[in-house]
Amino acid sequence: QVQLVESGGGLVQAGGSLRLSCAASGRTFSSYAMGWFRQAPGKERDFVAAISRNAEIYYGDSVKGRFTISRDNAKNTVYLQMNSLKPEDTAVYYCASDSATVINLDSRHWTNWGQGTQVTVSS
Repeated sequence: QVQLVESGGGLVQAGGSLRLSCAASGRTFSSYAMGWFRQAPGKERDFVAAISRNAEIYYGDSVKGRFTISRDNAKNTVYLQMNSLKPEDTAVYYCASDSATVINLDSRHWTNWGQGTQVTVSS
């Protein structure tokens, strides 16, 4: 079982930046796809970004050009650099991992989840 721990959330003004980190336990980090999802109050958990074990990258339409996902296999960590933040980016951000080769944008297909970190963007 992979354990995921997110950090880096907080309160930021619109237009600002934050970098989220997700540290994973275990020795097989490099073989997992890693993803970020977010969930605002009363809404479904939405896909934000993902990076496959082969470093293929996918972004949700609402964050393309503003967010960047990356991974450091030596540190068992995946990052989400968030720039030009908007109030509508406010949500709890979750890190996820899965052993699937093909990235699935549906959160129900991801196996392991972190506890989430709150991101609040003020206008």
